[in-house]
Order: sequence, then structure tokens, then C-alpha cells
Amino acid sequence: MTPDLDDAIALAGRLGRERFAPRAAGYDRSGTFPFENYADLREHGLLALCVPEHLGGMGATYRQYMLVAAELGRYCGATTLSFNMHSVSVLWSAGFCDDLDMDPAMREEHERRRTEMYRDIVDNGTLYAQPFSEPGSKMRTGPQAWETTATPVDGGWLLNGRKHFASLSGAADVYTITCTEAVAGREPSYADTLFLGVRADSPGFSISGTWDTLGMRATVSRTLELHDVFVPTERQVMPRGIFAQMARRWPHMFMTLCPTYIGVAQAAFDFTVAYLRGEVPGTKGEPRRASSTKQLAVAEMRVKLDQAWAMFLRAITEARVDPPRDVRMRAFSTQYTVMELSNEICRLAIRTCGGGSISRDFPLERYYRDSRCGSLMLPWTAEICLERIGVDTLYEPGERDGVVEAGR
Repeated sequence: MTPDLDDAIALAGRLGRERFAPRAAGYDRSGTFPFENYADLREHGLLALCVPEHLGGMGATYRQYMLVAAELGRYCGATTLSFNMHSVSVLWSAGFCDDLDMDPAMREEHERRRTEMYRDIVDNGTLYAQPFSEPGSKMRTGPQAWETTATPVDGGWLLNGRKHFASLSGAADVYTITCTEAVAGREPSYADTLFLGVRADSPGFSISGTWDTLGMRATVSRTLELHDVFVPTERQVMPRGIFAQMARRWPHMFMTLCPTYIGVAQAAFDFTVAYLRGEVPGTKGEPRRASSTKQLAVAEMRVKLDQAWAMFLRAITEARVDPPRDVRMRAFSTQYTVMELSNEICRLAIRTCGGGSISRDFPLERYYRDSRCGSLMLPWTAEICLERIGVDTLYEPGERDGVVEAGR
């Protein structure tokens, strides 16, 4: 970590403690987007966390972003999860793209387009979102052509389709849409994925449905409807073929949900310790922390938390383009471990603190609900992670024709 990024973690912690955490319960209860939190992120330059330094951003690498996001996750999971959807639009098109194969003309054009995109974030505080999931998605069974299609027309494309679970719906200025380019003479393919920036005020773009869910309520992840939405060529966030190449060669790109959930797990542990010590207003410490049962439970939580952190830190440190098989498998193992242990730690926190802790005056019940959502999120659900680990352990490359490769 550079001093500047150490400062970014400290800034995330200060904003989280002083502003995000006190607001979190209200946003959760009302199911409304945390606009105040995003005003703070914008004011303090964190929307440009992953924008290169020479363009006015903080220049965070993948590992640095993951550590800053984990700190934010301790204070408001929903804000951090939606902040991820903004940040990856920048992160993927910045350092990740630099590692991939492009011819000189393609790279020059990409540099020009992303420079305009980043300057818009730095100068105007433009907020991005990255909706991924689609109704009826087949991504559970491996990379498939997106149901959202982009038909080439003069000067760009016409987009048609739907994206659901679209975080920041109604809040983002630009939505970076994964879609399949309609190529004459051949069947739609994942290789034909385009990554296009759709402005929220585009004709034919609308938001539908409601968002009344178990957890992560303040992400406001409603459904995006696209009906003949024109996207000019200048809004191509990545060149043709690059998203599919990235998904294959930079698999850790799909691990960026992890920081939110390890942050929630840390928050649940921290609250439990404070609660048992009597440091939470309205509680008494000594009778609780003196119990050997409570002590053993806290120890169990600590072991699980340390396990999650150890795997998380190793995975984000060894992440790189074209990782060897063991590194790729460890990314799946880390995703599974963080998502499952986050909810397990929150469950233990409630059981350990006792009946009084389920009051909505305290954050544990929100942590528990938020943490339960992690294992369900595509493209790396818990089941997909286990499937990939099993297949990659038992089969060498090429030994089994037709083996699905989820998220690759």
C-alpha cells in the first residue's frame, strides 16, 4: 500500500463510522438509496478511487480497491455493494484491460474513450453502475450469449433487453451494459459480448419493478428495460472481444463482491465484542463476558473470521492475468468461504449476544440479513464455486469435453 492508499482506507473508515453507519438502519428500513453516502463519496474523491492518478484519480489497483471496499463494508453493506458496481466499471476498463491483447489501433481508441469516461467521473462526479444479471440467465451453466442484444446501426448500436438486480437503479448516471452483438451469419456467442455505457436519460431506457428484499435493501436493485436504446460508438467502454477475454484471463474480476461481505463479518464480530464488554449503550458488560460459554463462542467467531481474512488477503494478493490453476481455484474457494462464513459469523453473533440483540435498535439483524445474500450472487454463487473447484480438481484441462466453465 502506498501512503495515499493508506489514507484512502483511513478516509473510508472515518466516513463509515461518522456518517454511513448512523444512516444505515434508516436506509435499510425504507429501502431507499443512500444518496447522502454517495454525496460523501463524491465530495471526498472516492468515486475516482480506481481512476488512474494522471487523470486525477487515486489510482487504486485491484488489491488496493479490495482493501478500501472491505473497510467500507464494516459500516454499510448496501452502500459498499453498490459502490462496487460503480468501481468495477472503472477497474475493469483500466488496469485489467492493460493486461489484455489488443492491436495498437484498438488500444489507442480504448485509451481515448476511457480517458473521457474517467475525466467525467473526476470533473463531474458521474456515477456508474454495472448491471450483470438477466431474467432467465443461463450463466449458472457457464458463459452464454447475453439475452440483451446490440444490433449494429449507423454510428453505434440499438440495445434491447432487460437487466434485473440492477444496483443503483434510478441513481446512476451511466449503466455499463453487458450485451451480445448481433453478428450476421452466426449464432449469438459469449465471444460477441460488448460492454456499452448507457446514459440514464437515453430514449427507450426505463426502470421497472420494486425492490423489497431480505437484505441489501439500500442497493435499490430494480429492473432495467431497454427498448431500441441507441448507444453511440463513443460509449463503448471496452473494445470488441475484450470482455470475454477478460473473463477468461482475469477471473478475479468476479471476486469484487467479497470485500462487502468480509466487512459485514468484521462488523458483526466487532459488535459482539463491544456488546459483551458492555460498551454498547444500554448494556452491561461483566455478566456477559465472564461467561465461559460466551468466551468460547467469541473464540469460534474469531477463528472463522481469521480464516476468511487469511484466504481473502492471499487471493487478492496473488490475483493477476492468466493465473495458474491453483490460484484460480483458490479464488473460487475464497469466494465460497467469505460468503458462507460471513453469514455464519453473523448467526453466531446473534446467538452469542442473546435475545436482546435481535432488536432493530441494534445492527446485528441487518448484518445477518445482508450477509445471507452473498452466496446467491452471480456469476460466482456458492454452488458454482463448488462445482468449479470439483471439476478443476478431478479433471486436467481438456480431459472432459463440454465441462462448463462458469465465469470464465
